[in-house]
Amino acid sequence: MDEKRQKSRSSGFRFEEIEHTADVGLRVQGKDLKALIENAALGMAAIVCDDSFLPDDRMEQLVEVEADDREGLLVEWLSELVFLLETNSFIFQGFQIENISETHLKAKVYGKVAEELKVHIKAVTYHNLNIIETKDGLEATVVFDI
Repeated sequence: MDEKRQKSRSSGFRFEEIEHTADVGLRVQGKDLKALIENAALGMAAIVCDDSFLPDDRMEQLVEVEADDREGLLVEWLSELVFLLETNSFIFQGFQIENISETHLKAKVYGKVAEELKVHIKAVTYHNLNIIETKDGLEATVVFDI
């Protein structure tokens, strides 16, 4: 990948695609764990799909995951979204986080069926995954096996 793609909005939607050998990485930021979780999912959606969707109604899916720590929670969350993407071509466009802690997440996920995927993610990895505190909130780098 020759160029970096960055997104930033005033709502705190921030992620940056980074180069990684044979995989795709994503550096994600958020003011708190909720924002980090949402931005990671939106960043992953931008990696796998352009904005072309099948002309159907908006879909909704309840997602609930648990893990031992917040890094594991991030991996479980993204892995569940990968499962929905690969089994139903369900690309997520929005979230309503109903409950979140460092080990549990329950959210409604909103989206549509993607017409075509640019990239297929095999797995969300723990490679160099570490959620760190910054002056602006939290930051993590997530690597996807493609």
